[in-house]
Amino acid sequence: MLGRDPRQRTIHTADSSYLEFVGPQTFYGLLAEHRQQWFPDEQFAGLYVEDNGRPSVSPNLLATTVLLQTYDGVSDAEAIQRSRYDLRWLVALGREIGETPFAKSTLQRFRGLLILHEEYRQIFQVSLRSALDQGLIGKGKLKLALDTTPVFGRGAVKDTYNLLADGIKQLSRELAHATRQSHRGLLKALGMLRYLGSSIKGESDVDWSDETSIRQFLTGIVADADQLLALMRTVREGLDDASATDQKLVAASEILRALLLQDVERKDDGTTEIKHGVAKDRIVSVTDPEMRHGHKSAKHHYDGHKAALAVDAESQVITAVQILPGNAHDHTGALEMVEQSEQNTGCEVAKTIGDCAYGDHQTRQSFADAGRELIARVPKPPNTGFYVKPDFIIDLVTKTITCPQGHTTTHLKTVTKDGKLFQFPHHVCAACPVRTRCVKSPTHSRTIFVHRQEDQIQKARAYQKTDAFTEDIQARQVVEHRIARLMQLNMRKSKFFGRAKTLFQLVMAATVANFTRIFQVTRKTGKKGPPLSLMALITTMATTLIYRRRARVTPQPCYATAP
Repeated sequence: MLGRDPRQRTIHTADSSYLEFVGPQTFYGLLAEHRQQWFPDEQFAGLYVEDNGRPSVSPNLLATTVLLQTYDGVSDAEAIQRSRYDLRWLVALGREIGETPFAKSTLQRFRGLLILHEEYRQIFQVSLRSALDQGLIGKGKLKLALDTTPVFGRGAVKDTYNLLADGIKQLSRELAHATRQSHRGLLKALGMLRYLGSSIKGESDVDWSDETSIRQFLTGIVADADQLLALMRTVREGLDDASATDQKLVAASEILRALLLQDVERKDDGTTEIKHGVAKDRIVSVTDPEMRHGHKSAKHHYDGHKAALAVDAESQVITAVQILPGNAHDHTGALEMVEQSEQNTGCEVAKTIGDCAYGDHQTRQSFADAGRELIARVPKPPNTGFYVKPDFIIDLVTKTITCPQGHTTTHLKTVTKDGKLFQFPHHVCAACPVRTRCVKSPTHSRTIFVHRQEDQIQKARAYQKTDAFTEDIQARQVVEHRIARLMQLNMRKSKFFGRAKTLFQLVMAATVANFTRIFQVTRKTGKKGPPLSLMALITTMATTLIYRRRARVTPQPCYATAP
């Protein structure tokens, strides 16, 4: 049942006595002044039963705690401690000193409800409404800057042997639960007690210099996995397909199957070996199967997810965020981020700015089809020592291609759904004095592929040479500042397993980043925040008078009297 926080302050609460001491313009002071207005209990009524059960802890109190926890980067246990003795938290929460407002399990349950019903988006919306009220956004059409940044996953990343062992342990636990026996008892009956150790690879007696011994070791693990999968199919025959036990068995078995397919190559003689190369969309962790191999650059790799964000270039307010797979391209969901920003703010987006990762043909075409303007640098072709496509003159009107030596062709070799392939005559390329800079083989002639979006690419290259493009790229730098702020709020590494919970962490960090940005701007411009309630105004005035009266009193020395 929904519990409500009393809206009236008392002289015993910390925000009445210590607001001026903590600072009204600090993050804690501003939460104390506006939390009841920003996060009314009724906003979270959908998370609770209307007419049954005991009143819950005020959702307003818990939502404020979640923001404080994000701002200070503390754990659940530390958050409970700070809500009891940290004066800044007591002021922000409006609690009395020494009061225990809630238990750790209450905070964890509230966070689980927020994630399950995606109600945390409502908290993010509050920061955007505050930006609208302060006039930071909404004065005209938005100019959005897009970018992504890596988020390291929390799951344990292991090599193929231990990864398969983790998959076997996970499935065996679910099988033990489904057959109502202990995990150890099941593994003992199957002769698989070796999987109870911390590392099957480290605790084995394999001669890692002997290829035959290594193959036998891997073949044994694969045989154990196959045996468990066969047992799983037998156990499922006696279960209801809609039961939670059956669903957990299916999920664990799918992970183990995926591990076998991505990492193991089965030979005709019954042996196995590890596949060469990295499988597409490879699972890197059993504890967090949604983690993926990501690339910060050609040389720097990571395992986890990717945070995407849209920022208003003028106000530096984050308007939309998303969590992508770690191996997803930066431009994934770019158009959806723009649409989400419009929905969140109620403002139209006039222009979207991204780096060269957003300048590919497909992204440009999707923006063009939606009637939107996208500003992004055209990616440069790799430097291979040969003439590249920008060195050729492509005339889309006459449908001709002219090479750097002045030779022109109109010969159309093939046509595909993505564009057209033009080819220069072989005798022209064979007689060209710089042919070694154009083609590798003496029996081939140069070809040029003209994309279906070639006109957009040409317009983008022409716009890159203007001063307006330079201004747009400079305006895009604000997204780098917001990413840096998110990293200060511990967004570089996920505190949770899975993308859904990691998205919650990102949304809360973006909310705090927006609030701190709004407070920073309002302090510089001298603008006042949202109006205070009458009781808050009276309490603030009374507290100020008390401090002024104390300042006029001269403290008297206290002497000890001799017995």
